[in-house]
Amino acid sequence: MEIPRLHPDTIEAVRQAVNIVDVVAEHVVLRKRGQEYVGCCPFHEEKTPSFTVSPLKGFYYCFGCGAGGNAIKFLMELQKRSFAEVVLDLAQRHQIPVRTLDSEQKQALQARLSLQEQLYEILAIATSFYEHALRQPIGQAAQDYLQRQRHLKEDTIQQFRLGYAPAGWQVLYTYLVEQKGYPPQLVEQAGLIMPQRTGDGYYDRFRDRLMIPIMDAQGRVVGFGGRTLSNEEPKYLNSPETPIFNKGQLLFGLDKARQAIARKDQAIVVEGYFDVMALHQAGFSQAVASLGTALSQAQIKLLLRYTESKQIILNFDADPAGERAADRAIGKAADLAYRGDLRLRILTLPAGKDAADFFSAGEAQREHYQALLDQAPLWLDWQIQTIVQQYDLKQSDQFQQASQALSQLLGKLPNATLRSHYIHHCAELLGGHDSRFVLRLEESLRQQVRGQRWQGRSQKWQRPADYNLRQAAEEQLLRLYLHCGDYRPLIRQALQARDIEFSLSHHRWLWRQILAIEEAYCAGLPAPDDPYTTEWLLHSPTETGTQLTDLDLVTHLFDRLDEAEEAALITPLLHLDETTAVSLDRPELVIQAAAAALERIAVEKRCRYILRAWQETVALILSESLASEALRQYLDRLLTDNEPAIDDIPGVAPERLQVLAQLRRDYYQHRQYLQQLDQQRCPPLAAIRSYT
Repeated sequence: MEIPRLHPDTIEAVRQAVNIVDVVAEHVVLRKRGQEYVGCCPFHEEKTPSFTVSPLKGFYYCFGCGAGGNAIKFLMELQKRSFAEVVLDLAQRHQIPVRTLDSEQKQALQARLSLQEQLYEILAIATSFYEHALRQPIGQAAQDYLQRQRHLKEDTIQQFRLGYAPAGWQVLYTYLVEQKGYPPQLVEQAGLIMPQRTGDGYYDRFRDRLMIPIMDAQGRVVGFGGRTLSNEEPKYLNSPETPIFNKGQLLFGLDKARQAIARKDQAIVVEGYFDVMALHQAGFSQAVASLGTALSQAQIKLLLRYTESKQIILNFDADPAGERAADRAIGKAADLAYRGDLRLRILTLPAGKDAADFFSAGEAQREHYQALLDQAPLWLDWQIQTIVQQYDLKQSDQFQQASQALSQLLGKLPNATLRSHYIHHCAELLGGHDSRFVLRLEESLRQQVRGQRWQGRSQKWQRPADYNLRQAAEEQLLRLYLHCGDYRPLIRQALQARDIEFSLSHHRWLWRQILAIEEAYCAGLPAPDDPYTTEWLLHSPTETGTQLTDLDLVTHLFDRLDEAEEAALITPLLHLDETTAVSLDRPELVIQAAAAALERIAVEKRCRYILRAWQETVALILSESLASEALRQYLDRLLTDNEPAIDDIPGVAPERLQVLAQLRRDYYQHRQYLQQLDQQRCPPLAAIRSYT
């Protein structure tokens, strides 16, 4: 459900009503220590408590993993729900009237919530009805199927709330509509009954089927999967799409698996309901399944909420259909995997079995499965092996097809080092034991890959070294700004003088929040034309007599963290530990070095632009004249040699020479400025001592 924007008054009322200790204590065992409470962090495994809750400040923080925020943030992270969902749930729990930004939106929201609650209620009653029917004589065949053919234990049957839909045409209809009094239109919206094709009346959608409840992440029944106990087609019948049931947004078993996924830091994705049940029964409770459709990117992102390492293992059936399903899933996940946002592995079971068949052999299979799980190859290794096995490499045409397929696959890799590794690996697979042939193949593959270079990456992608340098510098400036108020004017001056803007998305969000907090704090004061670029903003006292240099930004920011998608990256900046505190020992030098580092990145970018412009101009000159190789080499040397004047080169148009001369001047000016920036980043020892 898309929740309309909640009114700020509702959000504030929830914040005021919620006691963070009460919220956290529902999930963590807390002990009082002074004015705070401590316990073991629910977001990572630990034996020594490093998780603190402050009722006075209204926030929590873990010194082990850096997780932190207020009560709303805690529930968002623990339950992997959106900000609006958590606020709405807390508002209902504390009986706070829900306001939205629009009266029509409010009415629509209330109507939608009312409909959803009724559907949840009907589906819960239907689940109990099916469970009861399974225990009756009419459900004996279903019980025999579960125990003898599927080898499910009674605990597993109860855990997954399995049931049986009787064979009659209106058995459930009679129970829900005639006995319980629910409107037939509402039961139809729940996906349980269908209108007669001719005339009035309804009939049960599920008849003489084993019933498997499908639950959302909160454990509420939202639909069913029904398996036939006869030869009737289709073998599996799922609930239709309803206001609360969307197959592409749900994963079977996630309500039971999410804690295990977080604890084991991995998720296993299988194809069928019974595969999930067999794995859970065998102790692999991190298993889930898609609902009869190809694994969608939305489902992948849903799983990634629960695993810190972003590790997902696909365990699809070891048959052609299973391989096609794995290929489709890889296609959906490729962008995430290429960016490093997903660690995707493929587990193939022997002898063409699925997970349910595999564990039917007995408890001894558990260790075997764990070994296969540990050895599951990365998706790229699996795809390479699959391609190689598809072709007869002794046939020249198939050898060429395999080579082309591999080059197309490797051309999508953005990381040059990883690309080189896999090019060498593929050459060895194709070339066998002939070392000379392997070398020739490696060079051939490398040339093919150059033509297949990955086109899907972002235009803003930078080398990891640049990214890490930029991230560290921006973090230093922001951390200083938050914790060393006296240096805020100096930081603003440095940002303005060097024309620096924060580039990382979570840093931009944090800076916008800082500006908004300061602007709100100064509300009502007569402001000059440009308050953010003058000393007035940071040195004029507010109505309370407090200067903005003394403003407690950290406390204000904690209340805004709920809205940040990348709060986990921002939270560590709001706390100082021993390491980060030491890094701020000499604030003036830190500001100078960090600002110089950020400016250096921008100047290097301009240098690269000049080099490209130089190369394009040289290429244009060579295309306009019958140039020799000697002329090309001479022009290439001119950029790195500042001595020869660029004024008269036979056969080259004067306007081209003027462009080259200007580019060289710009290039040398930038290179000289880079040296100055390096001195500012790494000042001499005497300068450092002058600050001590």
